[in-house]
Amino acid sequence: MRRFLLVALVLVSVGAGLTPATAAPALDVHRIPGVRGPVRVVTDTWGVPHVFATHQDDAFLAQGFLAARDRLFQIDLWRRRGLGQLAEVLGPDYVEQDRATRLFLYRGDLDREWAAYGERARGIATRFTQGINAYLDHLARTPAALPEEFRRLGYRPARWSPEDVVRIRSHGLTGNLTDEVTRARIACAAGAETDKLRQRLQPDRPIQSPGGLDPCVVPADVLKVFTLATQQVSFTGGAVVATPKEDVSEGSNNWAIAPSRTGTGRAQLANDPHRAYAAPSLRYLSHLSAPGLNVIGANEPALPGVSIGHNGRIAFGLTIFRMDQEDLYVYQLDPANPGRYRYRDGWEPIKVLREKIAVAGAEPVEVELPFTRHGPVLASGNGHAFAVRSAWLEPGMAPYFGSVRYMYEQDFAGFKAAMRNWGAPTENQVYADTSGNIGWVPGGLSPKRSGYDGLLPAPGDGRFEWTGFHTGDDLPHAYNPERGYVATANQYNLPPGFPHPIGFEWGLPYRHDRITEVLNADKRFTVADAQRLQNDQLSIPARELTKVLATVPAADPLSGKALTLLRGWDAVLAAESARAALFEVWLSRHLNSAFTQAVAPAAAPLIPVPDTRNLLEAMARPEKWFGADPVAKRDKLVTSTLAAAWRELENLLGPDPAAWRWGRLQHTLFQHPLSPALSPAERARFDVGPFPRGGSKDTVNQSSYRRTDFRQTSGASFRMVLDVGNWDAARAINTPGQSGVQANRHYRDLAGKWRDGEYFPLLYSRAAVERHADRITLLLP
Repeated sequence: MRRFLLVALVLVSVGAGLTPATAAPALDVHRIPGVRGPVRVVTDTWGVPHVFATHQDDAFLAQGFLAARDRLFQIDLWRRRGLGQLAEVLGPDYVEQDRATRLFLYRGDLDREWAAYGERARGIATRFTQGINAYLDHLARTPAALPEEFRRLGYRPARWSPEDVVRIRSHGLTGNLTDEVTRARIACAAGAETDKLRQRLQPDRPIQSPGGLDPCVVPADVLKVFTLATQQVSFTGGAVVATPKEDVSEGSNNWAIAPSRTGTGRAQLANDPHRAYAAPSLRYLSHLSAPGLNVIGANEPALPGVSIGHNGRIAFGLTIFRMDQEDLYVYQLDPANPGRYRYRDGWEPIKVLREKIAVAGAEPVEVELPFTRHGPVLASGNGHAFAVRSAWLEPGMAPYFGSVRYMYEQDFAGFKAAMRNWGAPTENQVYADTSGNIGWVPGGLSPKRSGYDGLLPAPGDGRFEWTGFHTGDDLPHAYNPERGYVATANQYNLPPGFPHPIGFEWGLPYRHDRITEVLNADKRFTVADAQRLQNDQLSIPARELTKVLATVPAADPLSGKALTLLRGWDAVLAAESARAALFEVWLSRHLNSAFTQAVAPAAAPLIPVPDTRNLLEAMARPEKWFGADPVAKRDKLVTSTLAAAWRELENLLGPDPAAWRWGRLQHTLFQHPLSPALSPAERARFDVGPFPRGGSKDTVNQSSYRRTDFRQTSGASFRMVLDVGNWDAARAINTPGQSGVQANRHYRDLAGKWRDGEYFPLLYSRAAVERHADRITLLLP
């Protein structure tokens, strides 16, 4: 009787007159100090929690409570890794990673930090972390509910403070530090311009070392500390095995289509951000409804609010906009006192902070954290020190947290204003609203550099400094363009003559080219069309290369078989395709490296994967690349590498090409962080997959993979398509599931849909949500 009265009370308090669920959902009730009014949380059939609250404060508290309920180990690990507190529970092996991470914490004025995100930010983070802590209090009363990971590792989750949300920087995406170092190493080995074989610059410009700095002074391992600070946590007692940068393409796709070009007469918005795969997913979907707020979509689970989604009036979705936010500085050390570095006409001391790192089972360890005026010192030796200046360390750079401002906006002007001082990650936001408007707004904290362009490491002696930052007022934008759509896929999208050198290293154009190729069709686009495009596996590089093969004569029986198989192919990298298997093995494991060896042998060890645009140009116009008798050299390169790829496919998949399948090689595995330390039988409970996988880094359905074993490294685990205004017609997928609890059915229930290119309804109206209720959670004062 008491439970019945409680449910009745909540229905009256937060809205009655609802269509009943077809089956009685599970019910759990929690009393939480600080809740202002009753909160009803409806978790739907697909694991998405919909929060209905009478106060916004309670909505964010509930979001924190639910994130802890569904993803506690994930967010606790996020916090510990980000704050440098792993050794406290995992032991001495993690002291160095903690030290590295602490170098990149925000240590500035917290009042400036909170102000950067708008007046609501501190309150939102406070209530969100109160919600996490409320769930920890619940676990203290019901210890059997503690997630299995904590019991295995022998520690309990930590309590949160609001500052934890904003001080952590090292989980975010930023650039271009690793490219600077790679470029310096290539410049040392073969000359700076050779690096354009690896990465074309847009707009093109000469690569010049600032102040004539010798790039050879940069040691190969200069980024060891930076890599340690930004890597995931290994539970095997050793270092994380890093996937080569060229095997990871963390990009995204998004587009917005005007009503005049859709089948419903409403605007359409689609987004599929691409990140590394894991179990659970990087994204967590939620719906927050309270007076003055009704927003739904995805965010990272350790953060409040929604960064990708809609608020009933406007819709928004992001991709990375590749600004350059980092510089490596090289300092001359004082021979008489290596604790000082040359700055202008004198010597300046390296500032050293000393902190104690708590260590499980051992005494605390005191570590030194060295900083120059530009940022943390990564390495020193041979009379030099190396430090990084990163926009990360400026106020307002907590990744994605700025969305707590723009998710409230109601029109394009307000949304653009909210993006004016956006920090990180650097973004292309596409926009659509219920009035039928669409737009594009990029954002990100971009430094103004004095006397250099950031492409190579610079002397830290004061000649090459940041003199301020660009705001959104300095960036281009689009609003209701004549073509009837906006689309981004990390490609170069600055207008001709753009005056500010904000970055030169953009993503390859092929995903964007394919998206616009489809969107330029003379038709009206439906939600189903958008879903098909997000799952599209046509490769433009494959299409261009197979055109070249039509003119190449066979040199031997194996190259003849390969040429016959690939000629006439539609260039679709389907998982069940034999041609896709041959093409990708040829391209990624044979042609790329042979091409760089042929045209730049001195730099070939540093350029295992050239810029695909260079490769395609060389194959189509060999006279520019191969010197004397270029066609014969091109043909020999093609046939020898095709024959080698054919032999490898026979070894990998058997002698019968009719049985070859790309998905027998490329595969997706959603791996749990603990998995490498588990037995094979235990892994089956924690990991999801493997699944056969199609596509490549160049297909709209993006799939980067490790060349060593063809495991997918990144892609779209979350997808969303919105018929703007008809919100219950929205479609989404998150994989492998919404929950991070292995025993929960929502841990892996979405993986099959994702594998098959399917979606679920991202419901918004209260009635539709209630009809699909799977679980009701009541949070009461």
